[in-house]
Amino acid sequence: MSGAVIELVDTTLRDGNQSLWSATGLATGDVLAIAPQIDRVGYHALDFTSSTHLAVSVRYHHEDPWERLRLAAAAMPNTPLTFLTTGTRFITWRPAAEDLLELAFATVVRNGVRRFQIMHPANDVEALHSLARMARRAGAQEVVLALTYSLSPVHDDAHFAAKIAALANTADADRFYLKDPGGLLVPERAAALVGMLSAAAGERAVEVHSHCTTGLAPLVYLAAARAGARALHTAVRPLACGSSQPSAEMTLHNLAQEGFATQIDEQALAVTSAYFAALAREKGLPTAEMPEYDAAYYRHQLPGGMASTMRRQLAEMRRGELFDAALEEAERVRAELGYPIMVTPLSQFVATQAVMNLLAPERYANVPDEVLRMVLGQFGEPAAPPDAAVLERILSHPRAQELRDVEPLSLDGARERFGATITDEELLLRLTMPAEQVDAMLAGGEAPAPAAEHPRSSPIVRLLRELERRPAVGYLELRTPEDLVRWRRGAR
Repeated sequence: MSGAVIELVDTTLRDGNQSLWSATGLATGDVLAIAPQIDRVGYHALDFTSSTHLAVSVRYHHEDPWERLRLAAAAMPNTPLTFLTTGTRFITWRPAAEDLLELAFATVVRNGVRRFQIMHPANDVEALHSLARMARRAGAQEVVLALTYSLSPVHDDAHFAAKIAALANTADADRFYLKDPGGLLVPERAAALVGMLSAAAGERAVEVHSHCTTGLAPLVYLAAARAGARALHTAVRPLACGSSQPSAEMTLHNLAQEGFATQIDEQALAVTSAYFAALAREKGLPTAEMPEYDAAYYRHQLPGGMASTMRRQLAEMRRGELFDAALEEAERVRAELGYPIMVTPLSQFVATQAVMNLLAPERYANVPDEVLRMVLGQFGEPAAPPDAAVLERILSHPRAQELRDVEPLSLDGARERFGATITDEELLLRLTMPAEQVDAMLAGGEAPAPAAEHPRSSPIVRLLRELERRPAVGYLELRTPEDLVRWRRGAR
């Protein structure tokens, strides 16, 4: 494949921010200050937001997440914004009914999203196809379905071959991607899976998304490119490596050494990277280095950010000495629950249960609602049957019967509850978030100014904010020698 053009999908604003800055590091102003420069880099798309990030805007920044979408889409007209959806849910862990998901998808599209990345924590192909159809009906210009990688006795070549054949059997997906949330892939495995996925996808492109948790992701990306992957997910250097993605800078360098071509403006990339480095210094936020290889990671498989969170939480409980035991217990719990893929939200459930098992007088004496619902199949079927004795122990809890017949969250009665004139945007937030958090956001007024204004983009940022204040203006197109901005007001 030497000489082939490899595209980059930028993860800085979502997964980089989530992996290194707990998803809370970037306010709307921080994004808008650099948005026009990002738009010049030449990315295929931006991994921009998810329902979790919409909630973070409300909860931590008291900002309107829909405004962030609209303003960012206007400031980056050449680069599609991506919405990541993780299974049949929206913001809350409670399963969402189809009517709520349809409204959520249509609303993110109306506010500026053009591309959907769709994954399911259990690789439920039927659910993935259903979500792809919803995204298409909502107006998504590009739909990308994920095959989420995992490592266990049951996640073998036969398992993935069957999943790939079923996954690719849809006309509603424009692309597919191999999603490695734990950074578990090794180069040989990546090449084999990309080859199978590419063969099943036909003319449709295959992308690869991995994390640097084990330090192998840069090698995985080169192996994937040689095997036919046409896009790689990267972050700018200040928000790369660690538990994030490989850096765009080093990925470009490595691809060039292998004879691959790219269409990235490296000068614009350098300016963007410098901006985030300055922002990290100003806000006191960490930047990551490439971690050393740790063979133990392949046993517990906790995403890097989760492992550090577990260590901190145990220390806060003055039980820091339990950390190594908690990693071992997480490995045991995962096996007993049927080898769930260690990806949001299932990895959080496994880790929580592991800690509770260590703190309780006996294992599974306390079981959180989310683990009960996982065992009841509300997050998809496990790859293997759960341990029979453990399953019986979990389902003996009285709460299991109460949760067995929980109805998915739907729009039924929502308009009557919140008022017939409420916007779709506010309705979705009020259905899925605590009322006091939404109230605080609405009382917050204008989003705070960015921590650092980029000198070439700040006039555009001010223009977009002014347009938001003028409801009579529905559309504006601005051309300058350096920028093209198209702004369209979302339906309210």
